[in-house]
Amino acid sequence: MRFSDILGQERAWHFLKQVMATKKMPHAYLFTGIPGIGKKTAAQALALALNCVSPQQGDACGSCASCRKILSGNAPDFRFIQPDGNKIKIDQIRELNRELSFAPLSARYRVFVICRSEVMTPEAANAFLKTLEEPPPGNIFVLTASEPLDLLPTVVSRCQAVSFQPLPRTVVAGWIGEKKGLSESDADIIAGLSGGSLGRALNMAESEFLETRGKWLARIAKLPTFPREKALGAAFKWAEELKISDVRSEPEKRSGPSVVLDIWKSWYRDLLVSKAEEQEHALMNSDFSENLKKMSKSFTIKNLGWSFHLIDRAQVDLLENRNSALVLEHLVLRLRELAGSGPG
Repeated sequence: MRFSDILGQERAWHFLKQVMATKKMPHAYLFTGIPGIGKKTAAQALALALNCVSPQQGDACGSCASCRKILSGNAPDFRFIQPDGNKIKIDQIRELNRELSFAPLSARYRVFVICRSEVMTPEAANAFLKTLEEPPPGNIFVLTASEPLDLLPTVVSRCQAVSFQPLPRTVVAGWIGEKKGLSESDADIIAGLSGGSLGRALNMAESEFLETRGKWLARIAKLPTFPREKALGAAFKWAEELKISDVRSEPEKRSGPSVVLDIWKSWYRDLLVSKAEEQEHALMNSDFSENLKKMSKSFTIKNLGWSFHLIDRAQVDLLENRNSALVLEHLVLRLRELAGSGPG
C-alpha cells in the first residue's frame, strides 16, 4: 500500500510527504488514532516511499525491487513488532536493539513499526526510551497507539506525532459495501457501528456481526420488562454464553463480551439521540428507529447517561481480567434498575 492507496487520511500522508521532501527525517514517529484506520498501512507506505528507487511525487512507485520486497513481506530492513500475547515485552526490545547494532542490510532506511506501543511493559518502555535517545543513523521507528496519553511522556516527546482521524460514516459505508457486496442498509449499519474504523468494519462484515447484533439488541430492549429474578437468570445465562470468548485480542478484532457491550453502548447512545429528538440519520442502529423512539420515552436523560457509563465501566473491568460472569450479572441488574424511570 502506497500513500495514494490509503483511504481518507490525506492530511496525515500529505504531512509525511512534506517532511520527506525536506530531507530532514525525524528518527521516530508516533501515529495515533483509533484501531483500524490505516496507521500500520501508513507506516508501510512511509517505508516504501523512503526506500523507493523511482519515487513519484513523494510516493513509492510500487514496482521497483525495493518496493516489491516490502510489499511481499521479504524486506529484511522493514519489520513489524507486534505484542507478544497482550504485551510488548522487554525481550522484544532487546532483540530490536541487537538488530540496531548492525547497519541496514540493503535499504536506505531500516524501518521498525512498534504496533500498539501503549502495551509495552514498563521495562520494555524504559529500554526503548534509551534507544530513542541515541538511535543509530539510518533507522526510523514508527510507533502506533490509540492515545498518546497511554505512553510515557518522555517517549512521546521524542517522536514526531501524526494524528489519524476516524473516517466519515458515508466513506466507510461506500468502501465496505463495495468491497463486500453488502446492501446499502447493511453497509450503513456497519459503518455507523464501526466508529470510523475500516478495520473494524471489515471484521464486522466478515463475521456474523449483523446476526449477533440483532440478537443482543433484542435482549437489551426487553430487559426493562423483566422482574428482578428473570433479569438475574438472563444475566447468568448470557454470561455462560459469552464466557469462553477472548477479549484480549486486537481492539478491531475483539469478540464475545466486549463486542456485546459495544452493541449495548450503541443502543443506549441511540436512546439518548432519540430522547433528544435528533434526526434519524444520527442513529447507529437506524433500522430500530421506531423501537428507539418509543422506548426512549420511558427513560430519563440522566439514567441513560448512567447506563452508558456502566457499560463502559464493565468493558474496562473485562479488559482487566475481572470475572466476566460477575461483571455481566452486575451490569444487567443495574441496567434494569435504571430502566423505565419515566419521562424527564
